Amino acid sequence: MITIDGSFGEGGGQILRTSLALSLITGKPFSIHSIRAGRKKPGLMRQHLTAVNAAVEIGRAAIEGNRIGSQAFTFEPKSIEAGNFHFAIGSAGSCTLVFQTILPALLIADKPSEIILEGGTHNPFAPPFDFLEKAFLSIINRMGPRINAALEKPGFYPAGGGRFRVSINPAGLNRIDLLERGNIINKTARAAVANLPVNIANRELKVIREKLEWDKKRLSAVEVENSQGPGNILTVEIESENVTEVFTGFGEKGVSAEKVANRTVRSVQEYLAVNVPVGRYLADQLLIPLALAGGGKFQTLSPTKHTITNAEIIKKFINVEFAINEHDRNRWEIEIWNG
Repeated sequence: MITIDGSFGEGGGQILRTSLALSLITGKPFSIHSIRAGRKKPGLMRQHLTAVNAAVEIGRAAIEGNRIGSQAFTFEPKSIEAGNFHFAIGSAGSCTLVFQTILPALLIADKPSEIILEGGTHNPFAPPFDFLEKAFLSIINRMGPRINAALEKPGFYPAGGGRFRVSINPAGLNRIDLLERGNIINKTARAAVANLPVNIANRELKVIREKLEWDKKRLSAVEVENSQGPGNILTVEIESENVTEVFTGFGEKGVSAEKVANRTVRSVQEYLAVNVPVGRYLADQLLIPLALAGGGKFQTLSPTKHTITNAEIIKKFINVEFAINEHDRNRWEIEIWNG
């Protein structure tokens, strides 16, 4: 049985999600301890427990320790069970992270799956649905499987109450290399507010227009009508020939719309200045699919601690190697190959 130290590296929930995903795929059981040990509230929170229980259902797994607050559990999968699933977090916890826990196994299952997920779809501490759909899943679809995701109701933090549906037609994953961004085809910014004044969105877009020097036709303000609680998200989408990247900023109580927009602008400017295809968050998400494909490489910005930690956890389950090297200032290349 593989032993995982949940406090290793970045020390967050991604360690357990990656471990669950790869245990399902390889059939290798594991035990994990010190889950989120360095966090303000250590152990399994509701969204982590939902991910664990979803993996149990899909892997028909035996488990001990799956409860709120638990800092350790053992997981022994039997076989991957595709089909129709419905997972509800019951809070604003991210259902995109629950989805990413079970997606790798369902990509290689023996039949299609349909999943409904409920909880937080637009959470500042996780990839929002927009990133999942436009940036991440578009690349997975180029690797062989066919995945369609539809947002049925947004769920902003802290109220939650969101819902999205995903259909997965599995297939073997093909290697992909992303070394050039290519020409930029389209650039858009969308500021959405739910149960908040639309002026917030307009102020965010004013910053985008001035700082990025974009024409008004690239900007749109949206009032979300079916949200359970208040929320605000600023989404900037850069569509290039070889990749689509999505950058987001979330409104916070006590933080001005201008500050939210300026944070997002800085991320966009850094990405555009370095001229790499893959941003930092997408780099982190691509490691498991490329490892399952047997290899691949891409150029990105300087890797985060999340990315470095994720690579080390993947190597505990799959015989792959990673090369993470800086080519020149701020331009990095990550390569994965069979060990």
